[in-house]
Amino acid sequence: MPIRLRPHQEKALQSMQLSNHGQIIVPTGGGKTFIMIQHAKELFEANFKTVVVVAPRILLANQLSADFLEHIDNVDVLHVHSGETHHTSTTKTDMIEEWHLGSVKNQIIFTTYHSLHKITSSPSIEVSVMYCDEAHNACTKNFFNAVSDMTMKCDQKYFFTATPRISHKHDRGMNNSKVFGHVLESVPAPTLIDNGSIIPPTIVPFTTSHEVDKKNPHLVHSDAVQDILDGLSVEASSKVLVAVPSSRILRNILVETDILPQLAERGYNVLHITSKFGAYVNKTKVNREKFFETLTKWGKDPLKKFIVFHYSILSEGINVSGLTHAILLRNLNVVEMAQTVGRVIRLHPKDARDIASGVIPKGQLSLYRKPTGYVTIPIHRNHGKHTVKRLQRVVDEIFVKGIPATAYVG
Repeated sequence: MPIRLRPHQEKALQSMQLSNHGQIIVPTGGGKTFIMIQHAKELFEANFKTVVVVAPRILLANQLSADFLEHIDNVDVLHVHSGETHHTSTTKTDMIEEWHLGSVKNQIIFTTYHSLHKITSSPSIEVSVMYCDEAHNACTKNFFNAVSDMTMKCDQKYFFTATPRISHKHDRGMNNSKVFGHVLESVPAPTLIDNGSIIPPTIVPFTTSHEVDKKNPHLVHSDAVQDILDGLSVEASSKVLVAVPSSRILRNILVETDILPQLAERGYNVLHITSKFGAYVNKTKVNREKFFETLTKWGKDPLKKFIVFHYSILSEGINVSGLTHAILLRNLNVVEMAQTVGRVIRLHPKDARDIASGVIPKGQLSLYRKPTGYVTIPIHRNHGKHTVKRLQRVVDEIFVKGIPATAYVG
């Protein structure tokens, strides 16, 4: 399937064609994946190549695999992580080597930062190019060495993120050009709004009469979610993402309150996912591949109404078409805030088609079916005000001033 790149994507691709090493900074929703895919297609057309695609989470690795294979065929595919996939999968170095040496096709290896060292530890695996998605994760102490080793191992290496992390204390920041290269392209968010790639977010504080303490957080959060949903317009309430404070609190919200029958009464399907308890679709436990397939299908269905709860799983990189609203039940760091906002600023599919065909002028938000993505933070008597202020600062920096949300490596 041919890829039609937007001008900012073309510019980023051209920068990559001129340099074998560097960073591509593009706000969430700006189509970083398509830049990678087009670059890989051109490499494959030139001669035999082995491509490694690195993601922070298994769910995103599976999504990237689906995206790449929608546009690239006649390749052998390997997943190097511990998650479920219908592709060949292993975390054993000898099996990775056997697969690599036994293949006569172009190769794509999808892995996570956690498992990348399984590839770097083999001297016989020759890697042509590495794409690090959500590359700020490479600055994590446990992952940095594997990423650094891979940059020495492969010919070309590119780091994609909307939220770079830097450090002035040690070498793990993305300002370490020896490992991460220099910034090849940085696209301001206002540019993406003007060219019809994303929509701006709207922060909606929601004041409650509750007070959160250690004994009752699940009760307060359950009531807050229901009250917020009841106050939303139809346009803002059909597909809702909820970031919860912890896996334990999510379990208590679902099991020890009346939220599930209340959501059913309001017409919502319920999905939830955490690393501790796994993935569920309407009370049925499913593997992550099935969870993502369901999320994608329902996201594209304008008649499907759902709410998806997660703890630190869906904030980064996951492309869920149609999300209309995010509710933050916990205080997030700068990167997590920016990434969570990014979940709801993707275009409505029909708006995207109309913009591409010229029916709707680029950036004419008043003509969009979905002119904004909503993010709500409940403000309780003893919690929430500071979070709203922090989030508004982050949003202003990204979407008004056009500055990437930059965090520091601890």
